[in-house]
Amino acid sequence: MTLLHALKHAQAGHWPIARAVGSVTLAFDQRFRRRLRLELDEGGVILLDLPRAVALADGDGLELDTGDWIAVKAAHEPLVEITVSDRDHLMRIAWHLGNRHLPTEIGPGWLRIRPDHVIEAMIVGLGGTVRHVDAPFQPEGGAYGGRGHAHQGHHHD
Repeated sequence: MTLLHALKHAQAGHWPIARAVGSVTLAFDQRFRRRLRLELDEGGVILLDLPRAVALADGDGLELDTGDWIAVKAAHEPLVEITVSDRDHLMRIAWHLGNRHLPTEIGPGWLRIRPDHVIEAMIVGLGGTVRHVDAPFQPEGGAYGGRGHAHQGHHHD
């Protein structure tokens, strides 16, 4: 059997979801790649083979060399959800996280980061509340890092 190749990426809402023949569920660290062997949720394997590294997000599509599509799903992973009493306080904590270049997801009234006991203690010290959750992680991409990806010195191929 020939290995199918995913040669094209399209953002959520910009591909024919009705033509999806499968899906792949990936954690945040697995979603910024150019070339990678991917196991489909339904079984089977494809090769992600894009011209450049792309930040894949939940709902994106990968077009196979057959013309069929694979849906990208963000895996649930352990996260820390941060809440505070008011918007100004949340902005102050967001500044501290950004100052440390931490991948951070911004939601309605909350921030999410990866678990880190030192950062969690800092947040509590700043008056924030931390709660451990399992959820998909789609942090902000930053000014230059692309949609939902922050560069942190790791290799992307």
